[in-house]
Order: sequence, then structure tokens, then C-alpha cells
Amino acid sequence: MESRGKRRYAVVGLGHRAQMYVDALLGDWSDTGEIVALCDTNRTRMDFYNQRIAATGRGPVPCFGPDGFTAMLKGADAVVVTSVDATHAPYVCAALDAGVDVVVEKPLTTDAEGCAAIAAAAERGTAGIIVTFNYRYSPRNTALRRLLADGAVGEVTSVHFEWMLDTIHGADYFRRWHRDRTRSGGLLVHKSTHHFDLVNWWLDAGPELVFAQADLLFYGGENARRHGLGPRPARGTGAPSAGTDPFLLDMSRDERLARLYLDAEHEDGYQRDQDVFGDGVTIDDTMAVLVRYDNRAMLTYSLHAHAPFEGYRVAVNGTEGRAELEVCERAWTPPHAAVDPSARGKEHAEGAWERLTLQRHWSPREEIALHDGGDGGQVGGGHGGGDRLLLDDVFRGPIRDPLSRQAGYRDGIRSVLVGVAASTSADTNRPVRLVENGTRLG
Repeated sequence: MESRGKRRYAVVGLGHRAQMYVDALLGDWSDTGEIVALCDTNRTRMDFYNQRIAATGRGPVPCFGPDGFTAMLKGADAVVVTSVDATHAPYVCAALDAGVDVVVEKPLTTDAEGCAAIAAAAERGTAGIIVTFNYRYSPRNTALRRLLADGAVGEVTSVHFEWMLDTIHGADYFRRWHRDRTRSGGLLVHKSTHHFDLVNWWLDAGPELVFAQADLLFYGGENARRHGLGPRPARGTGAPSAGTDPFLLDMSRDERLARLYLDAEHEDGYQRDQDVFGDGVTIDDTMAVLVRYDNRAMLTYSLHAHAPFEGYRVAVNGTEGRAELEVCERAWTPPHAAVDPSARGKEHAEGAWERLTLQRHWSPREEIALHDGGDGGQVGGGHGGGDRLLLDDVFRGPIRDPLSRQAGYRDGIRSVLVGVAASTSADTNRPVRLVENGTRLG
């Protein structure tokens, strides 16, 4: 997708994630584009964002329900898709078929059928599509990509990648719609898409064989009963133990969550604060994956959604040495974080750190200098400084980038299908093959 001066953007899906794009177009990127329409199933959420637009001195923009999506596209040059994951494919395909460029949050979609539909729409039309993998833009991940591209470890033979979600971030997936696999694809699709894309990008290779195991071992009603937790409230807001139980989210204590979700419940009944130890959870919280790539490299990957800290570790082994990236995004989880907005979602908080090291054969280990993303604490500075760099790429157009950070639909498909293959493998206890450079299930 190329920059063509100031552009008209529509946004579909007005939950939490939409704010990054809305605020960008109202702020530092307002010279590149303007918001001309909003689309969501819930009018209260659209009103929230229209009030945000009005607060900058602009007039309100038209609001559409899903049935009006196609009509909305007639006044847009591009659409930002931040809706529920399972709805991405229909919106993306409709936009591409209308000749409207697409900026879509990861995951691109949730299943192989959606991937095939998007690929067909992209290939029969002329509109562009960007999948917003912001972790590609994080300077620490970019530094590792550069090391590998420069041949610092020789030919890569294996990668070990461990990701820890803490009991602030990890637990939140089990409160909201993500807990339903039919809507999110499970964490192996919704969350791990980030990580599988990083490995695909770091290695510049296609996945071809996947085997996995996954289980729900901590969250959910069955585990609550197994651990003797006793009766629990169905939701956090208004519960007597809200404020003392670290797993209960009371949205009434957070003005933004209250306005986006609590005040919107009368329209669709969606509860953003469900108990993480309630029944109805159909996703896993503990996952282990093996992937074989078409360059013969192997990946061992794990995702743990109830860790005491937030971060990840990557080790890349090659024919000439080893690189290690270690990141602590949040050193520990305060027990009041679920109900204290100032404690929730703080990346690079006190005690956080990151380190990239390289050790070549017959040489001592050396530390590689890491540089921040230049976010300056402004909008878009999350994800290790990656958000702000991503927004520049999306709204101003990509600069010459030898690291190829901007991701297209084939990158999105490859990352989704590793997750889909892993989920299928875990369900069947059988390996799953990918073909055509990882863009189709075998």
C-alpha cells in the first residue's frame, strides 16, 4: 500500500485496539489522513470514539452497523480492521473487492478458509493490504533480524522461543471474547501469530511441518474446582471481592473500560469482565509447539499464559554461533493491577529490562547495543517502541527497508496457519503439514 497524500480512513471494530489508530489519525499522523466513518455492532462504542474525535475540534463522522459496511466503503480510501478476529475475513475481502486498501490487525483471520478467501480477494484485485505486526518494528526484534541477516550465527539450525504472559495480560484473554475459540482461534492463533510471524521473518523461511500439544491447566471452571477455589462470581464488576481478588476486573473503576464496555452492555450483552475461573473457556493457557522450516531449521516454542512476570526469551543456534534475546516487559504483577488502571498494561515498568547477546564459536559472548524506538512516551510507543514505528510505516508509507518489516497478506497467512496447524495437531495428536511456503495446509 503506497502513501497517496491525505487519505480517508474508515474504522471497523471499535473496541480497545481501535484507539491506537484513531488517536494516531487525530494526533501525530493527522497530516496523512482523516477518519471519515466508523463501523461496529455497538452504537455506544461508536459514540465513544465520535466523542474522542469531537474533542479535537472535528465534527462527528457517520456510524454504520455491519450491514452498512459495503456502503461505508464508498467514501473511504482505506479501512482499518480491528474487529473480533473471526470477523476479519469478510470485512477484508469486501474492502479488497471494492478497491479499498486494508490495514488489518493480527491475526489476519482465524482459519484456513479465511486465509484462502483473503488470498483470492488480494490476488484478483488491485487494493493493498497491510497486516500490522508491530513486534517486527520493536528495535530489539529488529536488531536480532539484522544479526541473522548479516550471517552472524551462520546458517540457522534451530530456534527456541519461550513467551510468558503474566496474570495481568494473560488473564485478560480469559475474561473477554478471546476465551471463545470460535471467535479468536485460541491463543495459538490470536497471540502466537505475533511470535510465529517473528520467527518466519527472522529466518526468512516458510514453515512446512507442525506438531503441538496444548491444554487448559490454570484458568477455567474445571481448574477452579480442581484447586478448591470454591464459588466465584460470574463477573468482576460489582462483585463483593472485587478490589481484593487479583483476578477480578471491576470495570466501574476504570472510566475508559466503563464507557467502552460497561455502558455498552445494554446493546449486545457483552461482558468484558467475566471471571477467568468461570465455565465457558474453550481456549488453552499452556502450549508447546515444534515447527520444521523449508530451510531445515527447527523451532521449539512455548506460550505460558499465567506466569508471574511478562516477557520472552529467544535463542537462535547456527553453524557459526548463537544469539540470545531476553526481554522482561513487566518484572512482577501487583495483586491490585486488575482494578488499578495505573498498574495495568505498563510495559517497561520498574524492573523491566532487555538484552541481546551474540557468541560466535571460539569467542567470548558479546552484548549487542539496543536502541529504543524513539517513542518519547507519545501515542504509539508500546510493544517495545514498535507501535510508533509501525504507525509511521502504515500512515506515511514505507521507507526503504532492507529488513522488510511491513507485512502483507502472505505473511499474515503464514503466521495464522502455523497456529491453525498447531491447534489441529494438539487436537489430533498428529503432525500437520504446510505447503506453498507455508501459505496452505497440506
